[in-house]
Amino acid sequence: MPVPLVPYPTPPVPFTPPNPNAGAQSQVVCSGCRNLLMYPAGATSVCCAVCSTVTTVPSPGTEMAQLVCGGCHTLLMYIHGATSVQCSCCHTVNLSMEANQVAHVNCGNCRMLLMYQYGARSVKCAVCSFVTSVGASPGTDQKPSN
Repeated sequence: MPVPLVPYPTPPVPFTPPNPNAGAQSQVVCSGCRNLLMYPAGATSVCCAVCSTVTTVPSPGTEMAQLVCGGCHTLLMYIHGATSVQCSCCHTVNLSMEANQVAHVNCGNCRMLLMYQYGARSVKCAVCSFVTSVGASPGTDQKPSN
């Protein structure tokens, strides 16, 4: 019985990384359904394929930031530097803060100095697992530090 012939495999094509400037895309949150939309660089608005809402794109050079809504856990996108952001889904007003804004409090059980994100309601001690309510114990340093 004859053996079927199999062609030799073709040599692999060398990998060419994409040009970072060609086809650059950015992201914006749809103002209608809150889905993350991608759009080409230079666009002034983008139409959502899910809900057909047209969302205006921030002007080039506008630095954006993100946070998770404390009420409904929706990802919110906002212009960097804003002090608060109102969620368009549940209308909760979320405080936005810089990543380096921290505060200090002593653990209510073992007195270990704890560091937490400024604005938190409580902090759990990594040493004894006690949950300390922020602002509950007098004499603690609760001012933000950078």
